Amino acid sequence: MRSNFRLPGGDLEYEILAKLWERGNASVRDIHRQVGDPKGLAYTTTAKVLDRLHAKRLVTRERKGITFIYCARIGRDVIDSARARAFLTRLFGSSPRSAVATLVDAVESLDPKLIDEVAQAIASRRRSKNGT
Repeated sequence: MRSNFRLPGGDLEYEILAKLWERGNASVRDIHRQVGDPKGLAYTTTAKVLDRLHAKRLVTRERKGITFIYCARIGRDVIDSARARAFLTRLFGSSPRSAVATLVDAVESLDPKLIDEVAQAIASRRRSKNGT
């Protein structure tokens, strides 16, 4: 199934989208005060990022006088899930078995108990999907 939106292209797009999830809706000025100003960005940069998010169908906008009010169109859970899938696809490539085995080894070397927690989470997920 093909989605009808494109993922945020980087950290700034994602951060601005996250601010919209948090606020519900906001103008460019509102977002710029909370995200752009602290980063030392130009107002026009914030406006351009919101335009890109709109072009990617991640946000809607409604004109209020001379100002656009932006609102996230896609839920955070949908975006985060799609970003995770895209990342894992890039990380693991077309044959993920050896990459997953390497990942398991790396996690185990960092925290051996985490492997058990992951195994329990997988078993729980399988039980819930099977209805048992």
